[in-house]
Amino acid sequence: MSHPPLPVAARATSFPTPTVHHLPATPDTCYWGYIDRDQPPCLEVDDGDIIRIEAITHHAGDAPDLLMDDGIRALWSSIAPETRGPGVHILTGPIHVRGAKPGDALAVTILDMSPRLPYGSNCAANWGLFHDVFGKERITIYGLDDPTLHGGAAGSFGPIARPVFGFDFTERPIYDLPGVVSPPEATLRQPFSRDVRVPVRPHFGVMGVAPSESGRLSSIPPGPFGGNVDNWRLGPGATMCYPVSIDGAGLYVGDPHFAQGDGEICGTAIEASLDATIQVSVIEGLGITTPLMETASHWYTHGFGADLDEAMRGAAGQMLWFLQTHFDLSADDAYSLASVAIDLGVTQVVDGTLGCHAGIDRSILAG
Repeated sequence: MSHPPLPVAARATSFPTPTVHHLPATPDTCYWGYIDRDQPPCLEVDDGDIIRIEAITHHAGDAPDLLMDDGIRALWSSIAPETRGPGVHILTGPIHVRGAKPGDALAVTILDMSPRLPYGSNCAANWGLFHDVFGKERITIYGLDDPTLHGGAAGSFGPIARPVFGFDFTERPIYDLPGVVSPPEATLRQPFSRDVRVPVRPHFGVMGVAPSESGRLSSIPPGPFGGNVDNWRLGPGATMCYPVSIDGAGLYVGDPHFAQGDGEICGTAIEASLDATIQVSVIEGLGITTPLMETASHWYTHGFGADLDEAMRGAAGQMLWFLQTHFDLSADDAYSLASVAIDLGVTQVVDGTLGCHAGIDRSILAG
């Protein structure tokens, strides 16, 4: 099989006059907690089109006075609690991309992102890595620095987020229900231990295409179709490629984050609503079976599994395949290069299905 030249993000320049669509987050364009290949599309676009899309956090109830506006309140009140689940994420979509068919790859380039509101929530949750040690759940609210203080434009992302306050979660015995609202009781809100400066890394925690399986699948575990991959590098300038399983691909986005570290160990990132501009591109013959990411500096492959050994082996195996298939390395040479130049990392450890990534600097392959 022949394979298209890389990098894939360069395809965006081959569409001189793409159509631009706007997809707001409304009760008609969002669904909560599941991925379903039979979900009807809310928008149809062509190969190369650009979409201005809104993504809403499912943690807006952690500080509704700061994380909700009228549109978010309307969305939450319009999606009945009994229709939410079995996962937790609010997803915008699906988007039908004309011409995408099984066997193709759908490349999604993040052109830009902007905060809808300047606050986000981090939840140290019952699914976090050290919940057995802390024995409780805690919410920490973070606020973005005014971007104009750092030379940026109003309404854009500045480089820094800071913790504003925290409180122990007590609305339920455990945080196990999508859409919990914690009243903004000032007396329970406690200051952070000291001032810290968190690097802002806006990205989608969840983005993907319809899976091959039928029925409602939880939005929580990631898989070959993408979904809750939680790689913080999926922000402005990045392109993620997904293997297409159904006609039209069935693209969706959600779980917007202001920042996250590799591992996401307490259970969540800085969960916050944001707006993004994305461009879609159909690629024939790419041959991927799991998500492949291109950034300005690196290629990343991904692996998933019940434990880190399985996830790491999957990410590394995908990178070996990538080097052999798209850069004409022999198996022996790919294996050697992987050991001396590829960085393996833990993407997240809190989504049931664990995730790892393998990254290689693109300059290594530029010759």
